[in-house]
Amino acid sequence: MISIDVLVAEVSGLNRQDLDLWIAQSWVRPDDDAGDLVFQDIDVARIKLILELRGTMEIDDHAMPVVLSLLDQLYDMRRQVQALGTAITETAPDDVQRALAQRLTQQMRGVLH
Repeated sequence: MISIDVLVAEVSGLNRQDLDLWIAQSWVRPDDDAGDLVFQDIDVARIKLILELRGTMEIDDHAMPVVLSLLDQLYDMRRQVQALGTAITETAPDDVQRALAQRLTQQMRGVLH
């Protein structure tokens, strides 16, 4: 966990005013440790993502909530697909796994062409 002062000092391009605004807008959700805001690695990664989206991709503050929401949905779907893959690998017989892999390959070829 990292304090807000250390975070602002260590993350290039981050200033306290922007971070306070992002917290107020719930773009970033730090933990409250006895009245002090602390950030986990996932929070730091999100802050760096916001900085990159604002800088490199020039996403403005009006579009940012939409972009972040879509990315959150994408990451959640990715976790769900990984969990499904793990469940299939751990429980399905080999022939079922092969049939699923073959069907997914066919589906992906259809999507790509």
